[in-house]
Amino acid sequence: MNQKRTFGSILTVLGIIGIIVGALGFLGIGGMGLSKLNSAVPFGVGLIFFFAGINLVKATGDRA
Repeated sequence: MNQKRTFGSILTVLGIIGIIVGALGFLGIGGMGLSKLNSAVPFGVGLIFFFAGINLVKATGDRA
C-alpha cells in the first residue's frame, strides 16, 4: 500500500473519531463534560481530517 494512501486512511479514521467525540460532547452523552461551543472544536477538526484523508486517498493513483 502506498504511503500517501496509508496516511490518508489514518487521517480518515482520526476524522471519524473527532466527529464522534464532537457529536457526543454536543449531546452530553458519555460524561464528556463539554459545553455546546467547546464540542464544536473536535467536530470541526474531525471534519477537516476526514475530508483531507478522503481527498488524499482519492487523489493518489495506484502503481502496479
